[in-house]
Amino acid sequence: MQAAEKQPWYKQFWPWFLIFLPLCSMVLSFNMLRLAMNTEDSLVQDDYYNEGRAINLSIEKLELAKQLGIQTQILVTGKDITLTVLQGQIADGSALTLDFFHATQDFKDFNIVLLKDAKGLYRASLDQPLEGKWHVSLHPHDNQWKIQQVLSLPQQTPIMFNP
Repeated sequence: MQAAEKQPWYKQFWPWFLIFLPLCSMVLSFNMLRLAMNTEDSLVQDDYYNEGRAINLSIEKLELAKQLGIQTQILVTGKDITLTVLQGQIADGSALTLDFFHATQDFKDFNIVLLKDAKGLYRASLDQPLEGKWHVSLHPHDNQWKIQQVLSLPQQTPIMFNP
């Protein structure tokens, strides 16, 4: 009776189960190794010391904007950007740079130059309307001061853009 119940090893459950576990582990390990070798560590800074020093310089620029008392208002309507200086003196009415940094996708980052018109407003046009969460930074061409803020676009009303 025992001879009739005995099956070859390849027809039994337990040998296949014991082979499947290490085989699955090997496949997953090779897949993780392939991902580690082929993808870029985009969030890791190679030169973190200089990045830290740059952050300190950026903080000094933000403080200078506060000391100068610069207060602005920005309006983004469709493809047009209008910046109004409410208070403070911006040196000789030169052009300003507005940097847009996307919150999650760095390939969408761009900057735009705002030019002063006859009414004293700074204006620029975009290629396409902006949507989503953006880290926006305003500074003159000489980079003496800086104002930065996080904006959710589009908005129908003007946004206070102050240091």
